[in-house]
Amino acid sequence: MKIGLKAGERLYINGAVIRAERKTNIELLNDAVFLLEAHVLQPEDATTPLRQLYFILQTMIIDPQSAATAQEMFHLVLGSVKAAFSTEEVLNRLEEVEELAKTERWFEAMKIVRSLYPIEAKVMQENHRREAHTNSSISPVPARGTFQSRAEMAAI
Repeated sequence: MKIGLKAGERLYINGAVIRAERKTNIELLNDAVFLLEAHVLQPEDATTPLRQLYFILQTMIIDPQSAATAQEMFHLVLGSVKAAFSTEEVLNRLEEVEELAKTERWFEAMKIVRSLYPIEAKVMQENHRREAHTNSSISPVPARGTFQSRAEMAAI
């Protein structure tokens, strides 16, 4: 696999951080778990349930030595995320993420989680609109395809 890096860009390979001094191409000649800097989510950007899940998955790639601890957090957060969504598409995709995680296919799991960001944003936007129109302190029963903010959502 050939990877192009810009000057100053970082590449995470099997827990090692490589920074390109100038524009360069790197060819991986065997299987390796890697992550491009452009796909790295910063901790302060893990502000939604799916972004928290993504952050944990990327941690397992970037820091394989802490993967066991991160896996425990992954399962805790995954359970919270599943409980927070009622959107069938999101729940089905999260099942795929769980299956990939069982075989330590973190990158593939991250791609699925990332693909769900637009759905999460739409659902959260609809919920904010719904809440803005509701003046009572009693929460309405969530409609199909909604996201519920939960107090027990694991924070990272």
